[in-house]
Formats: sequence, structure tokens, C-alpha cells
Amino acid sequence: MRLPVPWVFVLAFLVGVGLQFLVSIHIGSSGAVLLMKIAGGVLFVVGASVAAWGLFIFHRAGTTTVPGEPSLRLVTEGPYRFSRNPMYVGLVLAYLGEVGLLTQIWPLFLLPFTVAYVNWVVIPVEEATLKGFQDRYEQYCARVRRWV
Repeated sequence: MRLPVPWVFVLAFLVGVGLQFLVSIHIGSSGAVLLMKIAGGVLFVVGASVAAWGLFIFHRAGTTTVPGEPSLRLVTEGPYRFSRNPMYVGLVLAYLGEVGLLTQIWPLFLLPFTVAYVNWVVIPVEEATLKGFQDRYEQYCARVRRWV
């Protein structure tokens, strides 16, 4: 896990773009393309904002954003009231936004693999370090879902 999680999303997207050049999938009508671009723009702005909000809250709390490093504080305010991983939710939304903005279909097929990696490899490492907060973390997990 030496590769920062945002780069996992970037690399998956770039592999998808490469596949798009190799095996092109086209959107049918210009109306569908316009709709994809508009929805993509909205999703990208919302996703980037959610991810940035989560990052800002972490920096304000003075704790780490590096998976596996011990957290100095259990962050439960801001977007963390709704998701235990709002930065990852934001990255997923921004990724979907890029798919729409750039009308690239192949990256969409790679997103489930990226989310699976984050969900089953990265997040368990993070959660293991948060168990040091004991009951507070257990109570937090009981009231806030992992994703949304």
C-alpha cells in the first residue's frame, strides 16, 4: 500500500482510457454525450468537494491520511457523520464524473475493481489502526456506515 489511494483511482482511469483507445466504445447520440458531460461535471464537482472536505477535516484535526499509520484522533464530524470514508466516496464520485466529462466508457468497467481494492485491502488496514480508540470507534461504526 505504498501507492496513495487517489493514485489508484487515477491509474485505473488511465488504464481505462488506454483500453478506450485500443477498443473504442462510442456513445450513440450527441444528446447522450451532452447529458453525460453535464452529469459528469456535476458528479466531478460534488465528488471533489466531498473528498476535499474530508481531507480538510483530517488536516484540521491534525491526524494522518496515510493508510496504516496510527491516527492521532478519531474524526467523526463533518462528512464523517454520514460516511466513515467520505474521501473515498468523493473519489468514486469524481471518477464517475470524469467518465462523463471525458465520455470514456472503459474506465467505468475498471471502477468496481478499484472500489473492491479499497474496500477489501485499504480500509481493513485503516480500521485495524482505529481499533485503538476501542469503544468510541465501535460506537461510531455502529452508527455510521462504511461507505454511505
